[in-house]
Amino acid sequence: MTTAATQSPSSVRPLAGRVAVVTGASSGIGEATARLLAEQGARVALLARRAERLSGHVARIDAAGGRALAVPADVGDPASLTAAADRVRERFGRVDLVVNNAGLALPDLLGRGSAGNWQRMIEVNVSGALSVVTTFTPDLIEAAADGGLADLVTVSSAAAQVVLPGFAGYAATKAAVSHFSRNLRAELGPHHVRVTTIEPGTIDTELREHLGDPAISAAVEEAVGALGDLPTGTDVAEVIAFAASRPRHVNLSLLSVLPTLEA
Repeated sequence: MTTAATQSPSSVRPLAGRVAVVTGASSGIGEATARLLAEQGARVALLARRAERLSGHVARIDAAGGRALAVPADVGDPASLTAAADRVRERFGRVDLVVNNAGLALPDLLGRGSAGNWQRMIEVNVSGALSVVTTFTPDLIEAAADGGLADLVTVSSAAAQVVLPGFAGYAATKAAVSHFSRNLRAELGPHHVRVTTIEPGTIDTELREHLGDPAISAAVEEAVGALGDLPTGTDVAEVIAFAASRPRHVNLSLLSVLPTLEA
């Protein structure tokens, strides 16, 4: 006769005791990641510009038995991030898990007034990512120095590796972010801070709804339709949570999450 093994508390809530910050947490991958990290035991601060959305997400996390904090912040504004970090530390203590997720995907075909889109993506996708790292890296180094886990997870894109017509600026910013993460791994690894880069392909999130250009939107939707079922934000969140729950000596450095039919 066999009996089912009883799950230990650590297997059910593998992130118990950890303090996480998730940027871009108002929707998509960020929202799903914040929710899953909370389910797995982390205290989670949700950072984004859309305060009303954050409040709703936090209420749902709290109702499910998690612990979360809504922190309206703009990663493009270093002062806003500093204030956000102070709030998180005051409420939850030192941060040991950062999910650097905030980003924009805007079309930028030449001759269509795309300079503004380029600049905005640089401000959010590149400068914003740097500001998040600058703000929270001291916490991560301190957590690792005390013998704990410390993770910096950056959500880049499969666009960092391929040609993406109509989205050259987006692809360029994500290539910068991925290479930035490679260099951070060399810099932070000796401090026992793990650096993980997630490069999602086409994911079923609202990001596609913000393209603005009808012609590009139609082309994107046609291409997406050929891919069949798409991974969701939750699918990506599960990969992030898995990477953060590995033993201290294991760093899953680069992970791609693609639809099965996407080359």
